[in-house]
Amino acid sequence: SRKPGYERSKGPGVGQNARVGQDKLSIPARGGIVMKILVTLPLNERQKERLEMNFRHLEFCYCLQKDVTEEVIRDAEVILGNVDPALLKYAEELKWLQLNNAGTEGFCDGALPKDAVLTNATGAYGLAISEHMIGVLFELQKKLNLYARNQREHIWRSEGHVHVIQGSRVLVIGMGDIGTMFARKMKALGCRTVGIKRREGRKPEGVDDLYTLERLERELPKADIVAMSLPGNQDTYHMMNAERLALMKENAVLMNVGRGITVDTDALVKALQEKRIAGACLDVTDPEPLPAEHPLWDMENVILTPHISGGYALPETLEQILTICIENLECYMVQRPLRNLIDMKTGYCE
Repeated sequence: SRKPGYERSKGPGVGQNARVGQDKLSIPARGGIVMKILVTLPLNERQKERLEMNFRHLEFCYCLQKDVTEEVIRDAEVILGNVDPALLKYAEELKWLQLNNAGTEGFCDGALPKDAVLTNATGAYGLAISEHMIGVLFELQKKLNLYARNQREHIWRSEGHVHVIQGSRVLVIGMGDIGTMFARKMKALGCRTVGIKRREGRKPEGVDDLYTLERLERELPKADIVAMSLPGNQDTYHMMNAERLALMKENAVLMNVGRGITVDTDALVKALQEKRIAGACLDVTDPEPLPAEHPLWDMENVILTPHISGGYALPETLEQILTICIENLECYMVQRPLRNLIDMKTGYCE
């Protein structure tokens, strides 16, 4: 039986030789040493059995992210799940790190050992986060937050006019899995959907128009809903600044489920206070956690959640991450390219 914390599950096999992803990685023979897979995902017993099912010849070590030490990480050849980037300098045998999130900040600037590759969990969060976005958008536009307050205070009164969502023009900035799934859901609700992405590409189903970032200033004044699902890096820092907020309609709503630093928080607070935009739905903030005295807490036109739209609140999310890990581990062992391989120069999937 496994014990909490650092756990080992060891098979009788031998070392492996493999090459992963377009000659990105070569793994030398390791004699009779069993390959160690460090797993930091919070898996239950059924999920651990699912992971190990086709890999009985490997050694699986389970240790939650918060409990990973220099000793635990030192001989891991593969890590499934996040670790503190500062500990990676001790990962002497590391060849591949599979993140449990889509964001790669902190892992692309020399944190990994030379020749180690990085993959992320793109594709696992679209369902959970897009549904969260729909929920908080309806809460704001239909004033359900105000009625929830009135219910707690036993107040029976109308809060006045609400906003219609059908027919809205939705601008989605960041067309990864999350942004694309949100756009599809909004299209199904009768909205016109416009996507902004980093590079030109094929227009996904459910997106009416697709542009690159150069078009952003032209699209902001047209949008009723602006939804951001961007990673946090030097290119996205304060992408929504005071100048771009000033381009938005007075009845427009800003949503952010990516990283808090992509929005200039002070500029957003000012725009909300001066009623230059109608409201905001924020699952991420800058700073984070949001200080208790911050003005965003007390704004009736703001829906705040503490960076929980992804995570593991939806059990299916962890199952999808586990599926990505298993598929990639299979690829790793038989020399096929890995899914969601990260370009270390950009921090995005290749």
